[in-house]
Amino acid sequence: MGNRGMEELIPLVNRLQDALSSVGESCSLHLPQIAVVGGQSAGKSSVLENFVGRDFLPRGSGIVTRRPLILQLLSGNTEYGEFLHCKGKKFTDFDDIRKEIEAETHRLTGSNKGISSVPIHLRIYSPHVLNLTLVDLPGITKVPVGDQPADIEYQIRDMIMQFICKENCLILAVTPANTDLANSDALKLAKDVDPQGQRTIGVITKLDLMDKGTNAREILENRLLPLRRGYIGVVNRSQKDIDGKKDIKAALLAEQKFFLSHPAYKHMAESMGTPYLQRTLNQQLTNHIRDTLPAFRSLLQSQLLSLNKEAEEYKQYSPDDPARRTKTLLQSVQHLAADFEKLIEGSGDKVDTVSLSGGARINRIFHSHFPYELIKLESDERKLRREINYAIRNIHGVRTGLFTPDMAFQAIVKKQISRLEGPCMKFVDMVSQELVTTVHQCIRKLSSFPKLQDETERIVTTEIQQQESKCREQVMLLIDIQLAYINTKHEDFIGFSNAQQGFNQINKKIVARMAGNQGVAPLSSLIVIRKGWLTISNIGFMKGGAKGYWFILTAESLSWFKDDEEKEKKYMLPLDNLKLRDVEKGFMSSKFVFAIVNTELRNVYKDYKSLELACNSQEELDSWKASLLQAGVYPEKVTVDEQGNGALENFTDPQLERQVETIRSLVDSYMSIIYKTIKDLMPKTIMHLMINSVKEFISSELLAQLYALGECSALMDESPEQQKYREEVLRKHAALKEALAVVGKISTSTCTTPMPPPVDSSWIQPSSLATSGKPLGRGQAPSAPRVPAHIGPTHSTSTDGLQHLTGQPNRPPPSVPSLCRQDFSLCCFLLEPETTG
Repeated sequence: MGNRGMEELIPLVNRLQDALSSVGESCSLHLPQIAVVGGQSAGKSSVLENFVGRDFLPRGSGIVTRRPLILQLLSGNTEYGEFLHCKGKKFTDFDDIRKEIEAETHRLTGSNKGISSVPIHLRIYSPHVLNLTLVDLPGITKVPVGDQPADIEYQIRDMIMQFICKENCLILAVTPANTDLANSDALKLAKDVDPQGQRTIGVITKLDLMDKGTNAREILENRLLPLRRGYIGVVNRSQKDIDGKKDIKAALLAEQKFFLSHPAYKHMAESMGTPYLQRTLNQQLTNHIRDTLPAFRSLLQSQLLSLNKEAEEYKQYSPDDPARRTKTLLQSVQHLAADFEKLIEGSGDKVDTVSLSGGARINRIFHSHFPYELIKLESDERKLRREINYAIRNIHGVRTGLFTPDMAFQAIVKKQISRLEGPCMKFVDMVSQELVTTVHQCIRKLSSFPKLQDETERIVTTEIQQQESKCREQVMLLIDIQLAYINTKHEDFIGFSNAQQGFNQINKKIVARMAGNQGVAPLSSLIVIRKGWLTISNIGFMKGGAKGYWFILTAESLSWFKDDEEKEKKYMLPLDNLKLRDVEKGFMSSKFVFAIVNTELRNVYKDYKSLELACNSQEELDSWKASLLQAGVYPEKVTVDEQGNGALENFTDPQLERQVETIRSLVDSYMSIIYKTIKDLMPKTIMHLMINSVKEFISSELLAQLYALGECSALMDESPEQQKYREEVLRKHAALKEALAVVGKISTSTCTTPMPPPVDSSWIQPSSLATSGKPLGRGQAPSAPRVPAHIGPTHSTSTDGLQHLTGQPNRPPPSVPSLCRQDFSLCCFLLEPETTG
């Protein structure tokens, strides 16, 4: 062939395939090859047998090739075959090779003419072959035969696509000369995945069976229906020759004689025939391998580099070495402690950008959830006034009191302080649950050692529960301390003398608001508390339906704009007399909704009694609620009396009304001090007694408790999954090293043949299944052919005298898969773009 140096490439690549076969598809390495594509009875098997010079492929009617056959031809001194699934066994009788192919096919596909994408690997050594690697694929069929599935056509096309869609797979498109070349399924499929024709080689078979007076000269000269890489004509044995056991060597001589003697082909006889096709394919495959080697080597190196550190650790790891087990246990606990601390304290490495976790979630509980629960306690104004009213009257008894009783103040304040127990205990529960979740997140990394994982989880969870119990006791102590002594001399407490003055100031504010609040807007109306997108969800469909707006919350109002440019204001809602109301999330809704209502039962917005606002997450909902609380919009809480109404008892005594207002002001002042103190002490208490204690326990006590179990050796038993993973990593690492060693022996400094110039291949119509990107589902019958209404006759004659089938069914094609779905448990192929030689 004049390129002996490059011929050494193909045997090395075959060795490379063997080296990588142990790791399968996980390597994602797709080696270059030639895929043989064509219809049934197109002569594909005969072409392959002519290459070998032996009869070794199964024959029969209908679909015979039902699994891909990866055929590696290697030049050698002796003639024999080897199957990858029968390593070490040499087949010197080619009839046995045929039987083994049939048996291996039957093993996976059964006898119902079904197909499988799992390949059979066959290597043939012979002094009569050139180095080639080909993939023989099932022939394209149209109609199911026998008990074949109804979608057999789509299964076959899907399998073919899985091979030829790879950019570095050369396509050998085999078409009989006695059929319409313009309607060749092989060429149409090749055109779908290789529109530029850089990977497609045309083969014309059965030239000796053409009608008298016709020939394929213009096609073989690449003048009619041209391909970029052109066509090569071959003459195979007829069925009569095969049945008569005609020798392939004699058939090759007859083929040579045919081309030399035929008037239409004798001038190009040297570039026709099976030997020339074999040499051409060898050269093309060699060029292809040479072009893909740089990217191939880079991919191998990058994968090897990513595995080096892990593989070195596994090489040194001895599962039965006590010292190694002890060291691994120590390292595992140290990593657990470090991971837990990073999640709680925050860290710049491996930051979660999807959701809050660990310390960030606890921080949200500290400063959003807990304050919200406290404000809900103080928001029930109607109930509080009723309690003060009853307390004052019960203290006076039968007498009419002239002064405001301080015992009523103390009774109400103590009752309000006692109500803090519920939110505080809920606060402890929430933090405890977040700690358990964070620990589980860290312990997940110990899944390689199931017993160690279980014991660690049990020990740490128990410690969290113990610290939670201590924390609850301390919280109850804090509440008891506040109940023990009501400090009316606190510097922030307004006292009885200032309570009435405060009541008068409130009345003045109300009068000012009723007067229209003329003049300059207060500073509080200019302070923006929060901005963001919300959806008004309770607008009817006829009025435009739910729609998103840009909301701005200040201390005085809630406004919304068309968008975040804040140019077109839609509405401004004052916050006076507004309350928050929880709205249950709908069963089919992904939104989180809350409502704003008016305490005086007026319309909040236009003719709507409430304004329902929706956001996209629970975190966003909690944040908006906290912001509204900051602006003075508290949660609604309706309290009803025994008669079932929520109306406050009317005051008929002006003096009693003044006393209630005075006590109300005093309670509000003192409870604000309590709330401020509790909001400050609760996070500190939980941080000290729970979070820091658990963190200290994991870093200093956990290892000792694990040792105290007395089963350290058993704790470090690997899970079966980990053993399998470790073996796979080592096997993959060894295969990649061997593959790199093989690649290092390849020299690319030899000659090559240039890529032919582009040609106009628009004559190849898209595949009849190329109108959709989705394959027909397995087990479904193909849909009935749909013929366009404007098409009249079934066949039309083109200007080149060839008939084109115009009534092709318009069915969806198999999509070009992003990953090959077949189980490449034995071999994998490199997917790298081909460069022009």
